[in-house]
Order: sequence, then C-alpha cells, then structure tokens
Amino acid sequence: MTHDHDLVLRPTEAQTAAALAPPPGRTGGDLVVETLRSLGATTVFGLPGQHALGLFDAVGRSDLRLVGLRTENNAGFAADAYGRITGEAVPLLLSTGPGALMALPALAEAAAASAPVLAISSQVPVAGLGGGRRGHLHELRDQSASFRDVVKSVHTARTPSQIPSVVAEAWESALTAPHGPVWVEVPEDVLRAETFIPQVTGMDATPHELAPRPELTALAAHWLSSAERPVIIAGGGVVRSDAAGKLRQLAERLGAPVVTTFGGKGAFPWTHPLSLQSWLEDRHMTDFLEDADVLLVVGSGLGELSSNYHTFLPTGRVVQIEADLGKLESNHPALGIHADARLALQALLETVSEREDPAAPERVRLVLDDIEARLDGQDVSLERSLLTSIRSALPPRSPSFWDMTILSYWAWSAFDAKHPNTMHSAQGAGGLGYAFPAALGACVAEPGTPVLAVSGDGGAMYSIAELATARQHDLDVTWLIVDDGGYGILREYMTQSFGSATATELTRPDFAALAASFDVPATTTTPESLAADLKKALATPGPSVVVLPALLKMFAPTHL
Repeated sequence: MTHDHDLVLRPTEAQTAAALAPPPGRTGGDLVVETLRSLGATTVFGLPGQHALGLFDAVGRSDLRLVGLRTENNAGFAADAYGRITGEAVPLLLSTGPGALMALPALAEAAAASAPVLAISSQVPVAGLGGGRRGHLHELRDQSASFRDVVKSVHTARTPSQIPSVVAEAWESALTAPHGPVWVEVPEDVLRAETFIPQVTGMDATPHELAPRPELTALAAHWLSSAERPVIIAGGGVVRSDAAGKLRQLAERLGAPVVTTFGGKGAFPWTHPLSLQSWLEDRHMTDFLEDADVLLVVGSGLGELSSNYHTFLPTGRVVQIEADLGKLESNHPALGIHADARLALQALLETVSEREDPAAPERVRLVLDDIEARLDGQDVSLERSLLTSIRSALPPRSPSFWDMTILSYWAWSAFDAKHPNTMHSAQGAGGLGYAFPAALGACVAEPGTPVLAVSGDGGAMYSIAELATARQHDLDVTWLIVDDGGYGILREYMTQSFGSATATELTRPDFAALAASFDVPATTTTPESLAADLKKALATPGPSVVVLPALLKMFAPTHL
C-alpha cells in the first residue's frame, strides 16, 4: 500500500546542482559585493584603478550606491564622515599602489577619530604577493605593511573562497569598540576570476561588546559618590558610543561639572549649569581640573590637545574609561577601565550614590567668567563674532566639518555644537583638506540635511576638485572658505617662535569664480554679512561656496 508521504518527489542530483549553480559570469568581485550587501552596506566610496576594475565592475552590476570622489584621500575623508555620522562600517574601494597609498592620511584620521572605515584595496596578482617582485604595475614590496601601523587590523584574501570570511572579519573589527579603519586586500586575479561559489547570504559579523569589569566600576562609583569635588572630562568616545544621555544622567546625579574635549564636542549640553564647555586650552580650566579630588575621564586618552599641551597634572584620583587599551594610563596614573563608554557609564549609573553639591554650578560659572575676562583682554572680537555668526546661521541638527585652520582652532574651544555627533574636525591626525570631502560624505549619509564645511584657503586647495563631486551628486553642502592668503596658523606659529614665517604665503585663485566654473553658486562675504549669506546658502538646495576674506589670529596660549 502506498501512502501520500511516499509520493514526495525528491530532487535529482541534476536538479540540486542546477539550484546551487551560481549565475554565470560571477567573479571574486561579486563575492566582495555580495558579502558587503549581506552585512548591510548600502553605500561605498572610492575610485577605480586598473587592478580594481573587477571589483568596480561588480559594484556597477549591483544595487550598491557608489560615490566616486576625485582623489583617494578625499574619498577616505568622505567615508570617514559617513561612518562617524551613521555609526555604520562604510566601504572605501581603492586600487593598488599609488591609489592605496593616497588614502593613508585619511585612514590615519579615521583611526584617530575611531571612524569605522572598511578599506578594500586590490593587489597585484597572487604570484606577486609576499615580495615576489615580478614587476607588476603598482607593485609594492609589502603593500599591507604601509597600513599595518595605521589601521586596526589587516586582512588578505588569496582565493575567492576566502573573500566572504575575510570581509566579514574586517567588518566586525571595524565596528568593535573602539571603532576604527581596517584594511582588506584582494589580488587582481582573484577579483577577476570566475567563481562557482554560491551567492553569499546570511553573513553575520556582530561586533564584540566591550563591557567593564564590575569590580572596577564599583570602586569608581565609590570614589565618585564620596568625592568632594568630582569633575568629568568627556571625550570622543562618548560621542562614538552614543552615550551622551548617560553622561548627562551621571553628571546630574553626582553634581559633577563636565568639560568636553575637542573630539567630544556636543557630548554635554553647552549651556547646562554644570557645563565647563570645551576650554581645555586655558590655564583657568587646567587649574580647575587639577583641583578635582576625583576626575572621571570618559572616552579620552588626555593627549596633547586635551591636556593643554601636557601641562595638566591632576592632583586627585583619576578614573579613566577608554575602549582603546593602549590609551589607558598612557599619560596619567589612573584606575583604568577598559570598556565601551556607554556600557561603563551605564554600570556607574547603576552603582553610584546621588550626591548634592549646590556650589558646583557657581564654581563652573566662576571659571567660565575667568576665561571670559582673559579673552576680553585680547583683541579677538572678530574671531568670536564669526563663530557667533556661523552658529546663528547653521541649523542646530546640521553637521559641520572643520579643517585645520585658525577659525577651527577657535571652534574647538568656543563653538557650541548643540547636539552630539554634529561637529567634526581633523584634529585627530591633523591633516589638511579634511572638511569639504568629509562634508560630502555627511551629505550622502543624511540626504536633505544641509551640511557646512569650513576651510582656510590653504586647506581648500587640497579639496577643490571635489566641487565637481558636489555638483555631480547635487549634494546639500555649503563650503565656507576663510581666505587669508596662506597657511594662517603656521604663519602665526612661525612668527611667534622664529620672528618670521617661511613658505606660508600662497598664491590662490578667485575662489568664487572657480566655484562658478563648476556651476556651483558662490558669494564673497564680509564679517558683517556672514550670518545672512551663510543662512541663505545653507537654505538653498545643492552645493554652494561662501568666501570670507579675513586675517584671523588665535587667542593667547596659556601653556607656555
């Protein structure tokens, strides 16, 4: 007797083989793309090159959005900003040799700022790896060695079957705290090779959580709860881990004043009664921090800029929460807690006792008044008024990106970022040319939101080609170029140190006319009309340029 279940037709071997057979023409490049899509990538940045054509061909046949910039370094800056804004790993596609090396400064900035950039570069064919020196175009003795000390991790796929695992492993590394750039290499012949590997689906690259050790947070909570003058320094790790809300809760529970580092701008409300703002390059602030009996440092290594050029010498206990193990106690002895800022702050919130300190807001006000009085004694009203104009013109939620220029140095200390993750600069690695291409990456990440870039004329020349990118993709970016005829901050530093400046004066173009040649509207403004001109440009869809001829100067240093 035959039962219904005996009549189930099982597939033949031929049918099974047909079902598993990949579509014809798939290559190693397709495996890269399929892995990226399976991991959740929607957008990639980069430039094609001869060895990477197999990868770009696969991208062109996929539904990934490719944003091509005009130089690899600028593509890296754009990817960096996309990663900072979204918190997602963002692929940066590069070619071998010169193309790869051109991205090094951008990856150094991404490493300093903990931006999760997934750099994927082609390589010479497999036979030329390992120092084979076969004379391939773009050949380097060891390409990955150029990146190993810059990025978090280096990964190489030597066969098509290695590609999905290698890319997933790199993705996980980029998104595990501390976030950072990673490097992936795939040889040209592997990218071009046809593959029978089934289509990549279901990839999992969940980043590891970096939780604090409970005995350490218990001791830190005890110190903070019983402190007389606790103070918090909030660094970029608070922003990267999306922990601003937890930081505010902890500060209010402890009655502890908070100062944000330049990388941590926006991590604490600027006008909060406990806000010391960001005046870390001021001796009044340095003295205030040194007087704390318990100093909680969250997401900062207290490097040069965060320590008033290493003149800060704490006298009380220090608790340092840091996801980068190498930064723990790198500058000051501390109770070092190796953890993600968000998880560590949550642990402290669960264990600290509430303390009352009615005098804390008054102590904050007095130190800010001292800083204000110091500035009032200097002729810096122009610089301060420019920041006021920019703040009034820029919508509160709009991201801003600042190059290495005098106005940016002012902004680190004096600009109210309004919200976390809205003010970004190249202060991590300190390279020129960051602001405008980074702003383009932010435009891609947040379409419909106006984005501001601020550069000097020297830094602007690094990025001028990206006006074509802004126009090509019709991105909502406004580029403020402060034109002082040279490398202004270097001019000032050299004059102060040596009595005169060398190689700081620059011949530069008519920036407004140059922008117009890219069909990008441009305005030349004045300090008095800056707010109105910026507001109009930011409200107009598409790219625009505002040029401000002005000779600015820094406030007097206090660390000398």
